[in-house]
Amino acid sequence: MRRSELKHLSVLMATGFVDMIGFLMVLPLLPFYAERLGADPVVVTFLVAAFALAQLLSSPFWGRFSDRLGRRPMIILGLVVSAGAFALFGLASGMIGSGQQEFLGVEHGGLWLLFLSRLIQGAGGGTTSVVHAYVSDVVPSGERAKALGWMSAASSAGVTLGPALGSIAAGWGETAPGFLAAALCLANAVFAWRLLPEPKRLEEGGEAGGPVVAAEQESILVAIRRVLAHPRREIHSLIFIYAFGMMAFMAMNSVVALFLERRFGATDETIGWFYVYVGALSFVMRALILGPVVSRFGEVRTLRLGALSIATGLVAISFTRDFGLSTAGNLLVLAAAAAFVPIGTALLFPATTSQISGRAKRRETGQTLGVQQAFGGVSRVVGPIWAGFAFRDLGVPTPFWIGAAIMVGVFLIGLRVHPLGLGGRSGVVEALGAEEEGV
Repeated sequence: MRRSELKHLSVLMATGFVDMIGFLMVLPLLPFYAERLGADPVVVTFLVAAFALAQLLSSPFWGRFSDRLGRRPMIILGLVVSAGAFALFGLASGMIGSGQQEFLGVEHGGLWLLFLSRLIQGAGGGTTSVVHAYVSDVVPSGERAKALGWMSAASSAGVTLGPALGSIAAGWGETAPGFLAAALCLANAVFAWRLLPEPKRLEEGGEAGGPVVAAEQESILVAIRRVLAHPRREIHSLIFIYAFGMMAFMAMNSVVALFLERRFGATDETIGWFYVYVGALSFVMRALILGPVVSRFGEVRTLRLGALSIATGLVAISFTRDFGLSTAGNLLVLAAAAAFVPIGTALLFPATTSQISGRAKRRETGQTLGVQQAFGGVSRVVGPIWAGFAFRDLGVPTPFWIGAAIMVGVFLIGLRVHPLGLGGRSGVVEALGAEEEGV
């Protein structure tokens, strides 16, 4: 990789690192702030789903505009949009405990501000495809897997650091995390504006235009219908493995802060450290352990192990509580139970994505991965919604049990998938960059 390519990539990695810090500063605090503004668990999970819905709807437009207007301005615009969303989060947080129930004449103004913040933040998060396109523009095809792996590592580092900063900032006041995240995001936009150049496309295609985009969108819709019509085909089974796995994971993720609040008395000043632990474990798994596991067992068996690990973790977490041990003892039990989930996601999702890309026709790889992400995007919306109703109406541990049952189903689907081969490390590293499922 040439020096100019490394320079472009390092700036992009720094931008992604800071952006993820801001995102994870506010995410763990969302359930606590929403409850203080009058939300019940269902409303909290709708707030989680709002981000995924906005991201799902906005992603195609970000990619289209970046083809026409350039990668750099879209990345910078996405950062500015995210900064505005974090500022709205800060404004909503300022209404906690103030007795103010309206904002601009709207009842429950704080909650509506949170919803607006999440929708805008999700729209700004649609730039993920632009970032991947930027990498494709500046890095030769033989080096892209390595570059995408570095991008994923930078994001994972932000995932690990962000929650700790959020909980520390929460100790300064409820508005501090949102406004601090907004300031970081604005500084990040200035950094990108000054140092991130517009890439020179390595592979210039024809003139970008509406008919080409429309044809691509139509073919994706046809491909989606084909997956639904023939779910037993192996490549389609893998897409469903990814989608159902993502649904169970996002269901857990949407209620885990509320669960820890009920069972362990977690607060906005302590919840971040749980996310730090999970993020650090996920980073270690992806950076150091995933490659050797795939080399030893192959990608198909790796994704099966991942499904079983997530199922085990969800069941184990559901039974954790204050066992009458010391505080350290209770936390050690929780840490041991929770560890199965990031271990499982690090095994399941990259291996599944790599298998999908390996089975796709050469000229349809991008389209097939787009279909996978479309199914995953729907799962990110649906999972939190049913988890909220189950948490509120059926009991605190119920979403974890349902999620575990789904993961057992994912494992059974995985038994029908036959290995393509041992699966090299490069395929998994490329998959790490092709999918970002969060914490």
